[in-house]
Amino acid sequence: MAVRQHLYEMKTEHLVDYEEKRRPRGRPAKMWSLTPEADSFYPNGHAQLVVSLLQSMSKTFGDSGLDDLLKTRAREQIRDYKKRLPQKAALPKRLKELARIRTDEGYMAEVEDCGGGTYMLLENHCPICEAAAACQGLCAMELDVFRKVLGTRVTVERIDHIQQGARRCAYRIAPN
Repeated sequence: MAVRQHLYEMKTEHLVDYEEKRRPRGRPAKMWSLTPEADSFYPNGHAQLVVSLLQSMSKTFGDSGLDDLLKTRAREQIRDYKKRLPQKAALPKRLKELARIRTDEGYMAEVEDCGGGTYMLLENHCPICEAAAACQGLCAMELDVFRKVLGTRVTVERIDHIQQGARRCAYRIAPN
């Protein structure tokens, strides 16, 4: 009860918010998350460095040079993820492993089964949020990475995006 009281107090200060999630039994669960107003309590000095480096790269090498850099990074991610994902496994197992990898990278990822062979890959945190705000190519490449890693038998669509004000990034993965 004491934790709940703290959460409600933090909600009045706009530091946290919640989303109700239905459960098979009982009352809906409250899924709590930090708001952007809470960011100041979690200093992120390396984010400013990354943003500054991206801006310097763009000035030095131009937009096409920065785009080449992002494509190289995406190719490396694809290669790494493909090595780590069980390629012959069923989609749910591959998605679970992708979520585990992304969680290890700081994204707090999870997978939800939506039924009918459709899944949601949910990323509840973005460790590169400031860099992505300064360089939209990072998010575009991320979507491309998921599409290439998961293959042509599925469609990957981003339906929620932190950069557009959503509380998380969400990707719908459905069979073609």
